[in-house]
Order: sequence, then C-alpha cells, then structure tokens
Amino acid sequence: MWTVIYIAPTAKIAESIKKRLTEEGFLVQTRPISMSKQQYEILVPSGELEEVQEVLSSILHS
Repeated sequence: MWTVIYIAPTAKIAESIKKRLTEEGFLVQTRPISMSKQQYEILVPSGELEEVQEVLSSILHS
C-alpha cells in the first residue's frame, strides 16, 4: 500500500525529493495530481512511513 507523504508544487521539486529519498534507500513514486496545477504527490510504502517522514523533514529543512 502506497501512502502520500508530500505534495510538491513542481515536477522539479518532486524529482529532487524522490532522488534524495531513493539515495537514502527508500522506494518512492511520484504522480501528478492535476495537469493544470502541476502539483505532484510523493508516495512511499506505508510500512516505511515513519522513517521516511524523518528523512523528508531533514531534506525540506536543509
């Protein structure tokens, strides 16, 4: 089961976050929410949610 952990405002930000989380060893998917708004969901397996949230927090605040 995949869980949305973040909504990125642009494809570039979504790809950057996906790359960083993948480098940390997590499985990550991105998908567009709406083509008109250009927002992207970042999804991870629900079993990794807590670990990913900690890493995501450090990525967003760096």
